[in-house]
Amino acid sequence: MSDDHESIFDGLTGGDSAQWAFGTDFEDPLAGVDTTVPDGVGSAELAAYCLMLGDDALVISQRLTEWCSRAPDLEEDIALANVALDLLGQARLLLARAAAADPGVVPALPEGSPVPPEDALAFFRDAGQFRNVWLAEVENGDFAHVVVRLLLFSTARLALLERLSASADTVLAAVAAKGVKEVAYHRDWAGRWFLTLAQGTEESRRRLDAALGELWPLLAELVTAHPVELALARSGVAVEAAALRADVDAVLGQVFTVSGVPLPSDDDEPDGNRGGGRDGVHTPALAGLLADMQSVARAHPAGRW
Repeated sequence: MSDDHESIFDGLTGGDSAQWAFGTDFEDPLAGVDTTVPDGVGSAELAAYCLMLGDDALVISQRLTEWCSRAPDLEEDIALANVALDLLGQARLLLARAAAADPGVVPALPEGSPVPPEDALAFFRDAGQFRNVWLAEVENGDFAHVVVRLLLFSTARLALLERLSASADTVLAAVAAKGVKEVAYHRDWAGRWFLTLAQGTEESRRRLDAALGELWPLLAELVTAHPVELALARSGVAVEAAALRADVDAVLGQVFTVSGVPLPSDDDEPDGNRGGGRDGVHTPALAGLLADMQSVARAHPAGRW
């Protein structure tokens, strides 16, 4: 060890730890960005919309991290971890945007807590305060399950981000523009594996069909209009989810046709099985996920790492 450094850590960082993903002194992810709410737009509505999109990304990112060391091979293990990191980055920006638009959405924390607003939203809300869709939260199944979930989610997410890059809110537009390239990779990765499993063995096809049977009905929640989206869409800030359906069906139709898989019908399951996450109604799976994700932060709310 060099005499110039008291520890190996100091040598690695050169005395500047800002480049590393640990600690509690992170810079504001929106530092230097104009976070003024556009004229004629309600700050509460904008914050609610950002929570919807941010929670989707945060929760499915957490589900993907559960695949670390469990994928079929090292390359796919790393691929899933990278997808999770991409979505976690989107979640951080969107939750920060929600807090900047309406600080009232941020949970109250003990005095002196060093937790930034986006972390407070991630770690100190209860399940009923989350606004993610059910597709993001349901428990993991086998590898076919993660492929189908990611294909459905990323296809809808990409269609959304492509339109949201023209949002009247400059922060949302920038987040969306950055996310387009990331989510295009997510969709393509899932699409290639969908084809592989569909045309692989009888067992891989059986598992793919089973995953589709469980997850297809949950796609509807991502492409169904919500009052918050409708209000903001009129202001040019949000994208009406229902407007995404045609593009989503077109892309999935191509993937299914090439794979030799019949496109499921939306009439296969009753509406009651299609989710209510946008309004804080969740499956029991979300509470378990949050218990794991939030345990350290809640045990040490004033901790410095």
